[in-house]
Amino acid sequence: MAGRKRRKLRLLSETFKNGKRVSMEENNEQEHHESWSVLPVELLELIISRLTLKDNIRTSSVCKRWLSVALSVRKVNKPPWLMYFPKLGRVFEFYDPSQRKTYSLELPELHGCRICYNKDGWLLLYKPRTQRVLFFNPFTREMIKLPRFEMTYQIVAFSTSPKSPDCILFTVKHVSPTVVAISTCHPGATEWTTVNYHNRLPFVSSIWNKLVFCNGLFYCLSLTGWLGVYDPVEHTWSIRIVPPPRCPDNFFVKNWWKGKFMAEHEGDIFVIYTCYSENPIIYKLDQVNKEWVEMKTLEGVTLFASFLSSHARTDLLGMMRNSVYFSKVRFYGKRCISYSLDKRRYYPRKQCHDWGEQDPFESIWVEPPDDLSAFSWEG
Repeated sequence: MAGRKRRKLRLLSETFKNGKRVSMEENNEQEHHESWSVLPVELLELIISRLTLKDNIRTSSVCKRWLSVALSVRKVNKPPWLMYFPKLGRVFEFYDPSQRKTYSLELPELHGCRICYNKDGWLLLYKPRTQRVLFFNPFTREMIKLPRFEMTYQIVAFSTSPKSPDCILFTVKHVSPTVVAISTCHPGATEWTTVNYHNRLPFVSSIWNKLVFCNGLFYCLSLTGWLGVYDPVEHTWSIRIVPPPRCPDNFFVKNWWKGKFMAEHEGDIFVIYTCYSENPIIYKLDQVNKEWVEMKTLEGVTLFASFLSSHARTDLLGMMRNSVYFSKVRFYGKRCISYSLDKRRYYPRKQCHDWGEQDPFESIWVEPPDDLSAFSWEG
């Protein structure tokens, strides 16, 4: 008797669809999938637009409808361009690593200037003859002058766009093993402010150091790997008790000042050490445990390293992800040297990457322009 009841219940739980018997469980599951596939376009756009590029690409493989929506809201970042400074003349070259194209643009405003830093599309310039410091946007040609200041061999950086009221310029100069001179300024100021600070630990500050602005603080990496931190709000300077990152073998022999780079990305600080034929070593600062952690993957982030300033990008297409691009181009300007953490190799393969051969002040990564009409393309 009980067996007959179970059989009737099983038959009742089955239905027919397209001439085939389908259980209610299977039917419910199919209806569940169909309910996702027929979501309103507006709702799909809202959901998919919040996904990362990697998840957007995965979502586009669900069905043709989702593919169409994913493509319509897909956001692909543009990589920075490599800007080259001419030894003579006023024509500057710009290399696009994604298209492997070189563009040129005449910039007479930069005559007699030394480029010191770049961020948010603005170059920080210094004229040694007049000691004039200024901001310059190479694509809009907008210029913002700052008070005169003598910059010899110290590094300099700024926090954000000079259009922002939060923009602060920062430079640190070596005075002695226990003293540094920190100078600050901001757009609209009439003079620079300079204060000497004492180090709790020996900190050799010079032009060979690296400097980034992260989480409201300026981080400065010394020659020997110690980390100095300046708080522009509290006006304090301190040396973090973080053991220096381990350098590659023979690093200080080969390129002790040219082969080191530093970048910031969404609150994380990265340091890159390179040494001729060896693969680069990439570290990320662990603020909690106060240590540098060697990175085997950048989790989709791409670093663009140059001597004057380095940058980070996400949501780049293809093999550009999880790589480091260096400010060096081979094969007659057709190929930018890069290192893939996925493949654990340089591109192009078997190239010499001795940074001692390159002038570190000859190039810098800059934000790409929106309009290319003013450029001439060299192929």
